[in-house]
Amino acid sequence: MARATLIGFSAVVMWALLALLTARTGAVPPFLLSALSFSVATLIGLGMRLATRVSGPAQPVPPIVWLVGIAGLFGYHFFYFTALRNAPAVEASLIAYLWPLLIVLGSALMPGERLGWHHIAGALLGLAGTVLIVTKGGGFAFESRYALGYAMAGVCALFWSGYSLLSRRFQAVPTSTVTWFCAATAVLSALCHLALEQTVWPASTSEWLAVTGLGLMPVGAAFYAWDYGVKRGNIQVLGAASYAAPLLSTLILIAAGAAEATTNIVAACLLITFGAALAAKNMVFKPKRRRADEVA
Repeated sequence: MARATLIGFSAVVMWALLALLTARTGAVPPFLLSALSFSVATLIGLGMRLATRVSGPAQPVPPIVWLVGIAGLFGYHFFYFTALRNAPAVEASLIAYLWPLLIVLGSALMPGERLGWHHIAGALLGLAGTVLIVTKGGGFAFESRYALGYAMAGVCALFWSGYSLLSRRFQAVPTSTVTWFCAATAVLSALCHLALEQTVWPASTSEWLAVTGLGLMPVGAAFYAWDYGVKRGNIQVLGAASYAAPLLSTLILIAAGAAEATTNIVAACLLITFGAALAAKNMVFKPKRRRADEVA
C-alpha cells in the first residue's frame, strides 16, 4: 500500500508544475490548451499499453466506469474553467481546492476504510495552509455577483473528489483505461473550444514545449499515477497530502522567479507538511498488522 500511495503522491508533485507550465503557454485559450494537453496524455497511455501488452482478451469495462472517468477528467476542467470565467481566481481556486478535504471525509464511506481523527485534522491543516497561499495572506469576500462562479468551483471540487472516491470502487479496472478518459476529454475540450473560444495557437517553440510538458506530466502521467494510487494506496493520506500541490506550485514559481517568497509561504509550508505527516500517521504499520491478522 505504501508504494501505491507514493505513486499516487507523484501525481500531486506533477500537478505542482501546472501553474508554471500553463503560464508559459502564452495566450492559448483554456479549452484549446486542455484539448492539446489531453491529446498528449492520450499518446502516453497508448505508449504504455503497447509497452505492457499482454496476451488474451481484454476485460470489458462497465459503462459506469466510462461515465465516472470521463465526467471526472472533463467535468473537473470544464467547471474549473467556467468558475474562473465567472469569479475571481482567488475565491474560485480556494473553493475548488476543497476536493482533498472531501476525499478524506468521503473515504469513511468506502468499503474497508476507516476515517481517523488524524485524517480530518491533517486535511484541515492542509486547507488552512492552502488558504494562506491562495489568498496571499489578504482578505477575500464572497460577492453575490460571483455566485455562478462560486457554484461552478464547488461543483468542480465535487466532481474530482467523487471521481477519486468512485475510482476506488473499481480496483479491478486497469489504470490503462485512463487512456480513453483522456482521449474523450481531449475531444470534448476541442468541441468546447470551437463553441466558446477564439483559436490562438502557441506562438513560439517554447510555448509548444510548455504545452507538451503539460501533456506529459500535470495533464498526462499525473492522471495515470493518481488512478493507481487511489485504487491501491491509502486514499485518506493521498487526500490530505494533495494540499501539497499549491504549496509545491508556489515554491516552483518562486524558484523560477515568477513569485515572491513571503512569511505566509513559510507558514503554509509548516501547516501543509505537518498536516500531511499527521494524516499519514501509522500508514507504514497497517500492512504489517494485516499480515499478522492473516497469519492468525
